[in-house]
Order: sequence, then structure tokens, then C-alpha cells
Amino acid sequence: MTTDALKIPDLSPTKLPGKLAGYVKELADNFNPQELLKSVMVPLIAFIVFLLIWGGAASQVHTSLGTVPGPVKVWEQAMVLVDEHFEERNKEQRFYDRQEKRNAQTLLEDPHAEVKIRPYTGKPTFFDQIWTSLITVATGFLIASLIAIPAGIICGLSPILYSAFNPLIQIFKPVSPLAWLPIVTIIVSAVYVSQDPLFSKSYLTSAITVTLCCLWPTIINTTVGVSNISKDLLNVSQVLRLGWWTKVYKIVIPSSIPMMFAGLRVSLGIGWMVLIAAEMLAQNPGLGKFVWDEFQNGSSNSLARIMVAVFTIGFVGFALDRIMLLVQKRVSWDKSAVLR
Repeated sequence: MTTDALKIPDLSPTKLPGKLAGYVKELADNFNPQELLKSVMVPLIAFIVFLLIWGGAASQVHTSLGTVPGPVKVWEQAMVLVDEHFEERNKEQRFYDRQEKRNAQTLLEDPHAEVKIRPYTGKPTFFDQIWTSLITVATGFLIASLIAIPAGIICGLSPILYSAFNPLIQIFKPVSPLAWLPIVTIIVSAVYVSQDPLFSKSYLTSAITVTLCCLWPTIINTTVGVSNISKDLLNVSQVLRLGWWTKVYKIVIPSSIPMMFAGLRVSLGIGWMVLIAAEMLAQNPGLGKFVWDEFQNGSSNSLARIMVAVFTIGFVGFALDRIMLLVQKRVSWDKSAVLR
């Protein structure tokens, strides 16, 4: 099939309302079959080849739980996990419906009776675990960014402060999350003592561990980006007699955005990996705990379900990186820059 054979649908702008018509016309004018092949077809073909190799090789590897599951078996278990999620949600709804009926009957017999709605305590589903992990990594990454970006800007603008903080950064940067986790767990258990806690200790432990491991790439890249700002721009700020905050907002941050976001994207990827490891080690709720529970379960479907989780972890990590890339494109002043 040649690229000339690729045609877009005939969507006449006269048949579409207002802005939608203009948008479709712009897409039609900018349509490039070669770009479509490169951006869609080539990755799709590569993924199909990967699935074929995986399917052929998996049947040749035998384990204590049987042969390694291929793509078909993994897909079947993915659908099973979807069904289990909706079944659990139906159980939850029936649980609350029964309480409402019982409370309504109680109030009918005694209008002054005190009624309660007890929370549902069923087992979290696979999708519940994904959501828990996303909330946790977002919390840790946000806290790390709020600390690392200002610290990187200050270190980039002040050689003295950079000399002071650089040894600490280089010491703590290579520390494994598995080393941070016991320290964080002990401190949180000792400090966060409450009869009615707002957040669970497992959530705080995982989020703080992610924060500690997300800090360093953002600090380093932001520092490098700020320190490499053109001297001409800094001279212009002096000529215009801009205040420190104005200079940072108008010149420093826009000029250092490419390096800053390079650090943020690396930090987010590290944070996601760290979180899964922390959840597995500490048995905190999330995808990591799901993987460990399936490993301990040892059923004939456990390996396939673990592989579903592995692909989910990978796809979520990829999606998080793409989101950061979109944010970078949105805030970057150089719209013509090629970002990958």
C-alpha cells in the first residue's frame, strides 16, 4: 500500500458547525500520509512483531506454575480483572442499598432512632489499586517539585549556595528507595500519631518515600538550566532594574523550562518506579501490593495477572510522561522546539 492510497474522509465543512468545521478543514489541509505512517503504523507494526515473538517464546518456557502466559492468556486475565472490578462495585452498591432499606424501616418504626451508614470494607480491586498508586505518586511528585524547583533556581542563581548544597545533593541522590523506606516508616509511625488520622500511615510513608527520590533530578536539571541562561538576558534585567522576583518570573523560569521539565519528567518516572517497589516491600496499598499478593497466591493464573500489572505499570508510566510533555509544550515559550 502506497502513501497515496491513504485518504481522509470527505468531511465537507459546510456540513459541520462553526469552529468544528474550521478545525476539520485545518486537519485536512495539514494531513500528511507519511507522518501518519511514521507516527502510527511503524509503532503498531513493531508492537505486533513484539507480540508474535512473545507468544512464540512464552510457550517454550516452563515454570512451577506452568508455561509462561502469552498475549492471549494475559488479555483473558485482564478481562477477568475488569469483570472482578464491576462485580465488586455491584456488591458495594447492594451493601449500601441494604443499609438504606434497613435504616428506612428503622425510622418508620421509630422516627427518633439513630441510624448509621457503615462504610464498605470489601477487597480493593485492580482498578482501585491503580487509583491508589496514582494518587500517591502524584502527592509525592507534587511535594518534591514544590521543593526542588525553588531550590534549583536558588542554586542556579547563587554559586555560593550551589557549592553549599551540591555535596548534599550528590550524597543523597544515589540512595536507594529501599534504604529510605524503613527510615520514613519509623519516623511516620513515631510522629504521626492520631486517634482520627486524616491520612493513613501507609499513604504518607509511600508518598514521602517518593518525594525523597524525586527531588534530585529536578534540582540538578533546574540548577543547570538556570546557570546556563544567556548572560545577555541577565544583563537586560539589570538594565531594566528588574526586581529579584520579576527577574525570576520573567527571565529565569521561561529560559530554564526545557531543562526544568527534563528533570521533572525524569523525577516522575523515578517516582513511579520507586512507588511500586515501596508498595511491594512495605505491603502498602497500590499496584505493588497487587503484584506481591499475586506472587504469594501462586495460582495458575497468578503469573498472567502479574504480567497484566506489569503492562499496566508501563502504560501508566508512559501516559504520565506524555502528560508532562504536553504540559511542557503548553508552558514553553519556544513553540517551534522539537520535544520528545
